[in-house]
Amino acid sequence: MKLISWNVNGIRACLNKDFLSVLENSDADIFSIQESKCQDHQVEINTPDYFQFYNSAERKGYSGTICFTKKEPFKVTNGLGIDEFDHEGRVITLEYKNFFLVNVYTPNAQAELKRIEFREAWDKAFLDYLLKLEKTKPVIVCGDMNVAFQPIDLKNPKSNEGHAGYSIQEREGFKRYLDAGFIDTFRLLHPDEKDRYSWWSYRFKARDKNIGWRIDYFLVSKELKDKVVKADILDGIMGSDHCPILLEVDIDE
Repeated sequence: MKLISWNVNGIRACLNKDFLSVLENSDADIFSIQESKCQDHQVEINTPDYFQFYNSAERKGYSGTICFTKKEPFKVTNGLGIDEFDHEGRVITLEYKNFFLVNVYTPNAQAELKRIEFREAWDKAFLDYLLKLEKTKPVIVCGDMNVAFQPIDLKNPKSNEGHAGYSIQEREGFKRYLDAGFIDTFRLLHPDEKDRYSWWSYRFKARDKNIGWRIDYFLVSKELKDKVVKADILDGIMGSDHCPILLEVDIDE
């Protein structure tokens, strides 16, 4: 099964940058996007091969997630079921026979970490949610998790120490996912590979210089570790300040 995840930084803008060709050529079984920045009634996306599921933020032009899937899931759930966290369209869960697919757009801690308390609370609540799902069947998590976990995951770790996306609090929050048994699939297959990033600032020609961060992930339950076939970063695909990431896993829907 082939899965792709992409923070498109606005689906309406990305549609004007050949998003549909990327989707169609990907041949993904499930294609998850984050930061859709629209309500579902504000965009019409023609995808005859895919079912579409939206979770839009209440605030227009902000956040939001969408899943495109070839096979209709048994059940679709939006949010975590916690009012504090369910107004920004950040989570869609698709339930299939053999696994849950959780598409997430993790809150950004923001400049000067002004939203770090919300982010810390989110990380704890989201992990609790995943562990609850795991009691039923394995979980695949994909999305923009807004943290570079290790120095290898960003170009300039020293100068970014303590900043949003590389603060101690956020990295500790991510470590708790790993400590709970979730596996970072890219590092599973590419443990020492450097200079592989999924996000670049629009400033200072950062992408041209590959001054980036790896903040987009596929995590899987430890039960699926031996099922991971391929994990990659599709950094040749343009259209956003992020690029898509890929997971191939030997599991049936």
